[in-house]
Amino acid sequence: MVPVGILPDGTWVIPADLDTALHEGLGAVATEPIALALGASERGFLKENGEVVAVDFAFPVLHGTFGEDGTIQGLLEMASLPYAGAGVVASAVGMDKEMMKAAFASASLPQVDYMVVRDSAADVSAALVAIERRFSYPVFIKPANLGSSVGMTKAHDRPELAAALALAFQYDRKVVVEAFCAGRELECAVLGNETPQASLPGEVVPRNEFYDFEAKYTDGMMEFRVPAPLDAATTERVRSLAVQAFRAIDCSGYARCDFFLDSGGGVLVNEINTIPGMTSMSAFPRLWEATGVNGTELVDRIVALGLARATARTALSTSR
Repeated sequence: MVPVGILPDGTWVIPADLDTALHEGLGAVATEPIALALGASERGFLKENGEVVAVDFAFPVLHGTFGEDGTIQGLLEMASLPYAGAGVVASAVGMDKEMMKAAFASASLPQVDYMVVRDSAADVSAALVAIERRFSYPVFIKPANLGSSVGMTKAHDRPELAAALALAFQYDRKVVVEAFCAGRELECAVLGNETPQASLPGEVVPRNEFYDFEAKYTDGMMEFRVPAPLDAATTERVRSLAVQAFRAIDCSGYARCDFFLDSGGGVLVNEINTIPGMTSMSAFPRLWEATGVNGTELVDRIVALGLARATARTALSTSR
């Protein structure tokens, strides 16, 4: 295994001590700069002295911009390096909430009502009026292209809505406004390429008012119930919709789908995450463990799916 980290300035490096880097950050260890080799004859990484570090497969675990938006996936495609997870298009669509929701709508998947507000330079007053005409409070405000609930706000009135829009526009030129859904939050993991399979669903019970960044990444700030206490019909509905959402964006490898279970028992698709967390707190490995797939087998299957996808793509013609 070759661990590769990316510094805040964009430099790719190999840390001298992986454990310390993981727990304390790359700034706490000595690092060696490297670069991705883009020639098909030298698949891997180049050191500053010209030495090639051969690599057969990449496993991106980057979140957010440049990590799960198709950017690094495109770079790996150019380097002819097979990788884990979704391809360029599925990554980009899964990251952009407007495009994702449009894909879900095209596949006739049930979801909460939403609208998109563009460009922070637009008339804020007009945006507030349009949102209030469309929705009742509370509403959720989200940047279209960030993950981990960064920049997301639950607005209960106009002053909170105005502040929420200002915050979201700091992160993206597109902001998604969603209707509030009173109910339960469910998650379901998916594995596969052409024939994806869904795990048993789990239920997120945050201690905060909603499942925000703090609840996601602070130990003890949320309870995760797996399997979720659901009747058999609802369980199968969630699993079926997870596979449909996976296919709707042309995903491959692995992903986690998030849902709302409304007060009437209806299941609504919220979003799909094409690089779900893999930590001890993360839902994805826990969902598969509850379904009978342990951590080692899970990683093996993700790698096998990535290699299979690369093999299939290599067999395609790119010219006449």
